[in-house]
Amino acid sequence: MFVARPIVPSTSRFRCKHRPLQIGIVTLAACLALAAAPANTNRHAASLAPALSAADAVFLDDLQSRALRYFDEHSDPVTGLTLDRAPADGSASDAPASIAATGFALTAWCIGAQHGWLSHDEVVVRARRVLHFIHDKVDHEHGWIYHFVDARTGKRVWNCEASTIDTALFLKGALMAREYLDDPEVRSLVDQLYARIEWRWALNGGTTLTHGWRPETGFIPHRWDSYSELLGLYLLGIGAPAHALPAGSWDAWRRGPVVTYGNRTFINYPPLFAHQYAHAWFDFRGKRDDYADYWQNSVDATLAQRDWCADLGKKFAGWSRTLWGVTASDSARGYVDWGGPVGGGAERLDGTLVPCAPGGSLPFAPRECLESLHTMRSTGGTRVWGRYGFADAFNPLTGWVSPDVIAIDVGITLIMAENLRSEFVWHYFMHAPEARRGLALAGFRNTEDLPGASALALSTPH
Repeated sequence: MFVARPIVPSTSRFRCKHRPLQIGIVTLAACLALAAAPANTNRHAASLAPALSAADAVFLDDLQSRALRYFDEHSDPVTGLTLDRAPADGSASDAPASIAATGFALTAWCIGAQHGWLSHDEVVVRARRVLHFIHDKVDHEHGWIYHFVDARTGKRVWNCEASTIDTALFLKGALMAREYLDDPEVRSLVDQLYARIEWRWALNGGTTLTHGWRPETGFIPHRWDSYSELLGLYLLGIGAPAHALPAGSWDAWRRGPVVTYGNRTFINYPPLFAHQYAHAWFDFRGKRDDYADYWQNSVDATLAQRDWCADLGKKFAGWSRTLWGVTASDSARGYVDWGGPVGGGAERLDGTLVPCAPGGSLPFAPRECLESLHTMRSTGGTRVWGRYGFADAFNPLTGWVSPDVIAIDVGITLIMAENLRSEFVWHYFMHAPEARRGLALAGFRNTEDLPGASALALSTPH
């Protein structure tokens, strides 16, 4: 049973520190060193941010326990599958389950056990239940699980695709549960689900992964061929225990477009979620490949969006450096994949703010993101702050508030708040040998071994 109770704040002190880097040729020794590095230490990782205040700790306790409540109340008690969205007031939802939401739930339950909000034994039971059901009952194609399924039967709904990215999000949560719970039954189920994924089949004869497959029409023509939330997808495929992607697939996608806003230059993707999802589980601090420092890239994308929102304050009264954040979300006219500062469809903006934009970027810019979240709560009041934390989105200009919360938006905020506070998810997920193997085969090296170049030093030959 879920019980929200106070916890002792982390005593870790975090400091921002980015060492200069130098691009060089990846050596086999460097790759093997990264793959074999102890998972519970990261001496190369840039540490995080100033110590949290008592008020921050109380706020994050409240935020996280409310977020966990979503994954407790909206995961099916028989199958374990988690609903894609639900009313923010806690009333019943008619939404289907989302396989990505279920991956976030597996991680959320582990966080709950770590805090004492759920018992460890209860989380083991939940993990076994949902993993058994997915293994035995949920529709899939060559191991790739359908994006949306009926929460009670596991059958595909909405003519959706067998989704590569959503299967990867589920798999990250499953690996987290495997490493944290250390339960033989959970481990066996996760290993079987991972091994049955046919990664090369999803290339469909190309060098990059397709978005997915539908039985009516076959492969979706769109591919994961440019920078987005794809980092974790490729790393899991390259490090897979069976049917693995060739290591060269890491080089096949384009690092672009590269944009500059103010004094920050970074690989752009307008909605901030694309800069967050892989980082929720993979610890990219102190690592880089031949092309970029993806941790620093997400720092720059986050802070550039903050500046952009402040610059739009004349158009949208209230937007400022302490009230900012736009990513794909609900809006008064439906779901919108907006963002910024560049290429996010500025003409579609209407003043709506999205709490999971700063929430999912908490480790990248802790003080700036916390300021925005505090301001969102005080500005929106009880209409915005409710049973599961923040409503999905709200417009302080018109008074519109989303009636729903969305599982993956609640989940990214919960996970990144925990990584800020304790590095808990990073610590356990990076125990997974598949994650370390994927990073090594993709050519990641520790940045302290590459002195001399700039912290970002983008190289985008594709």
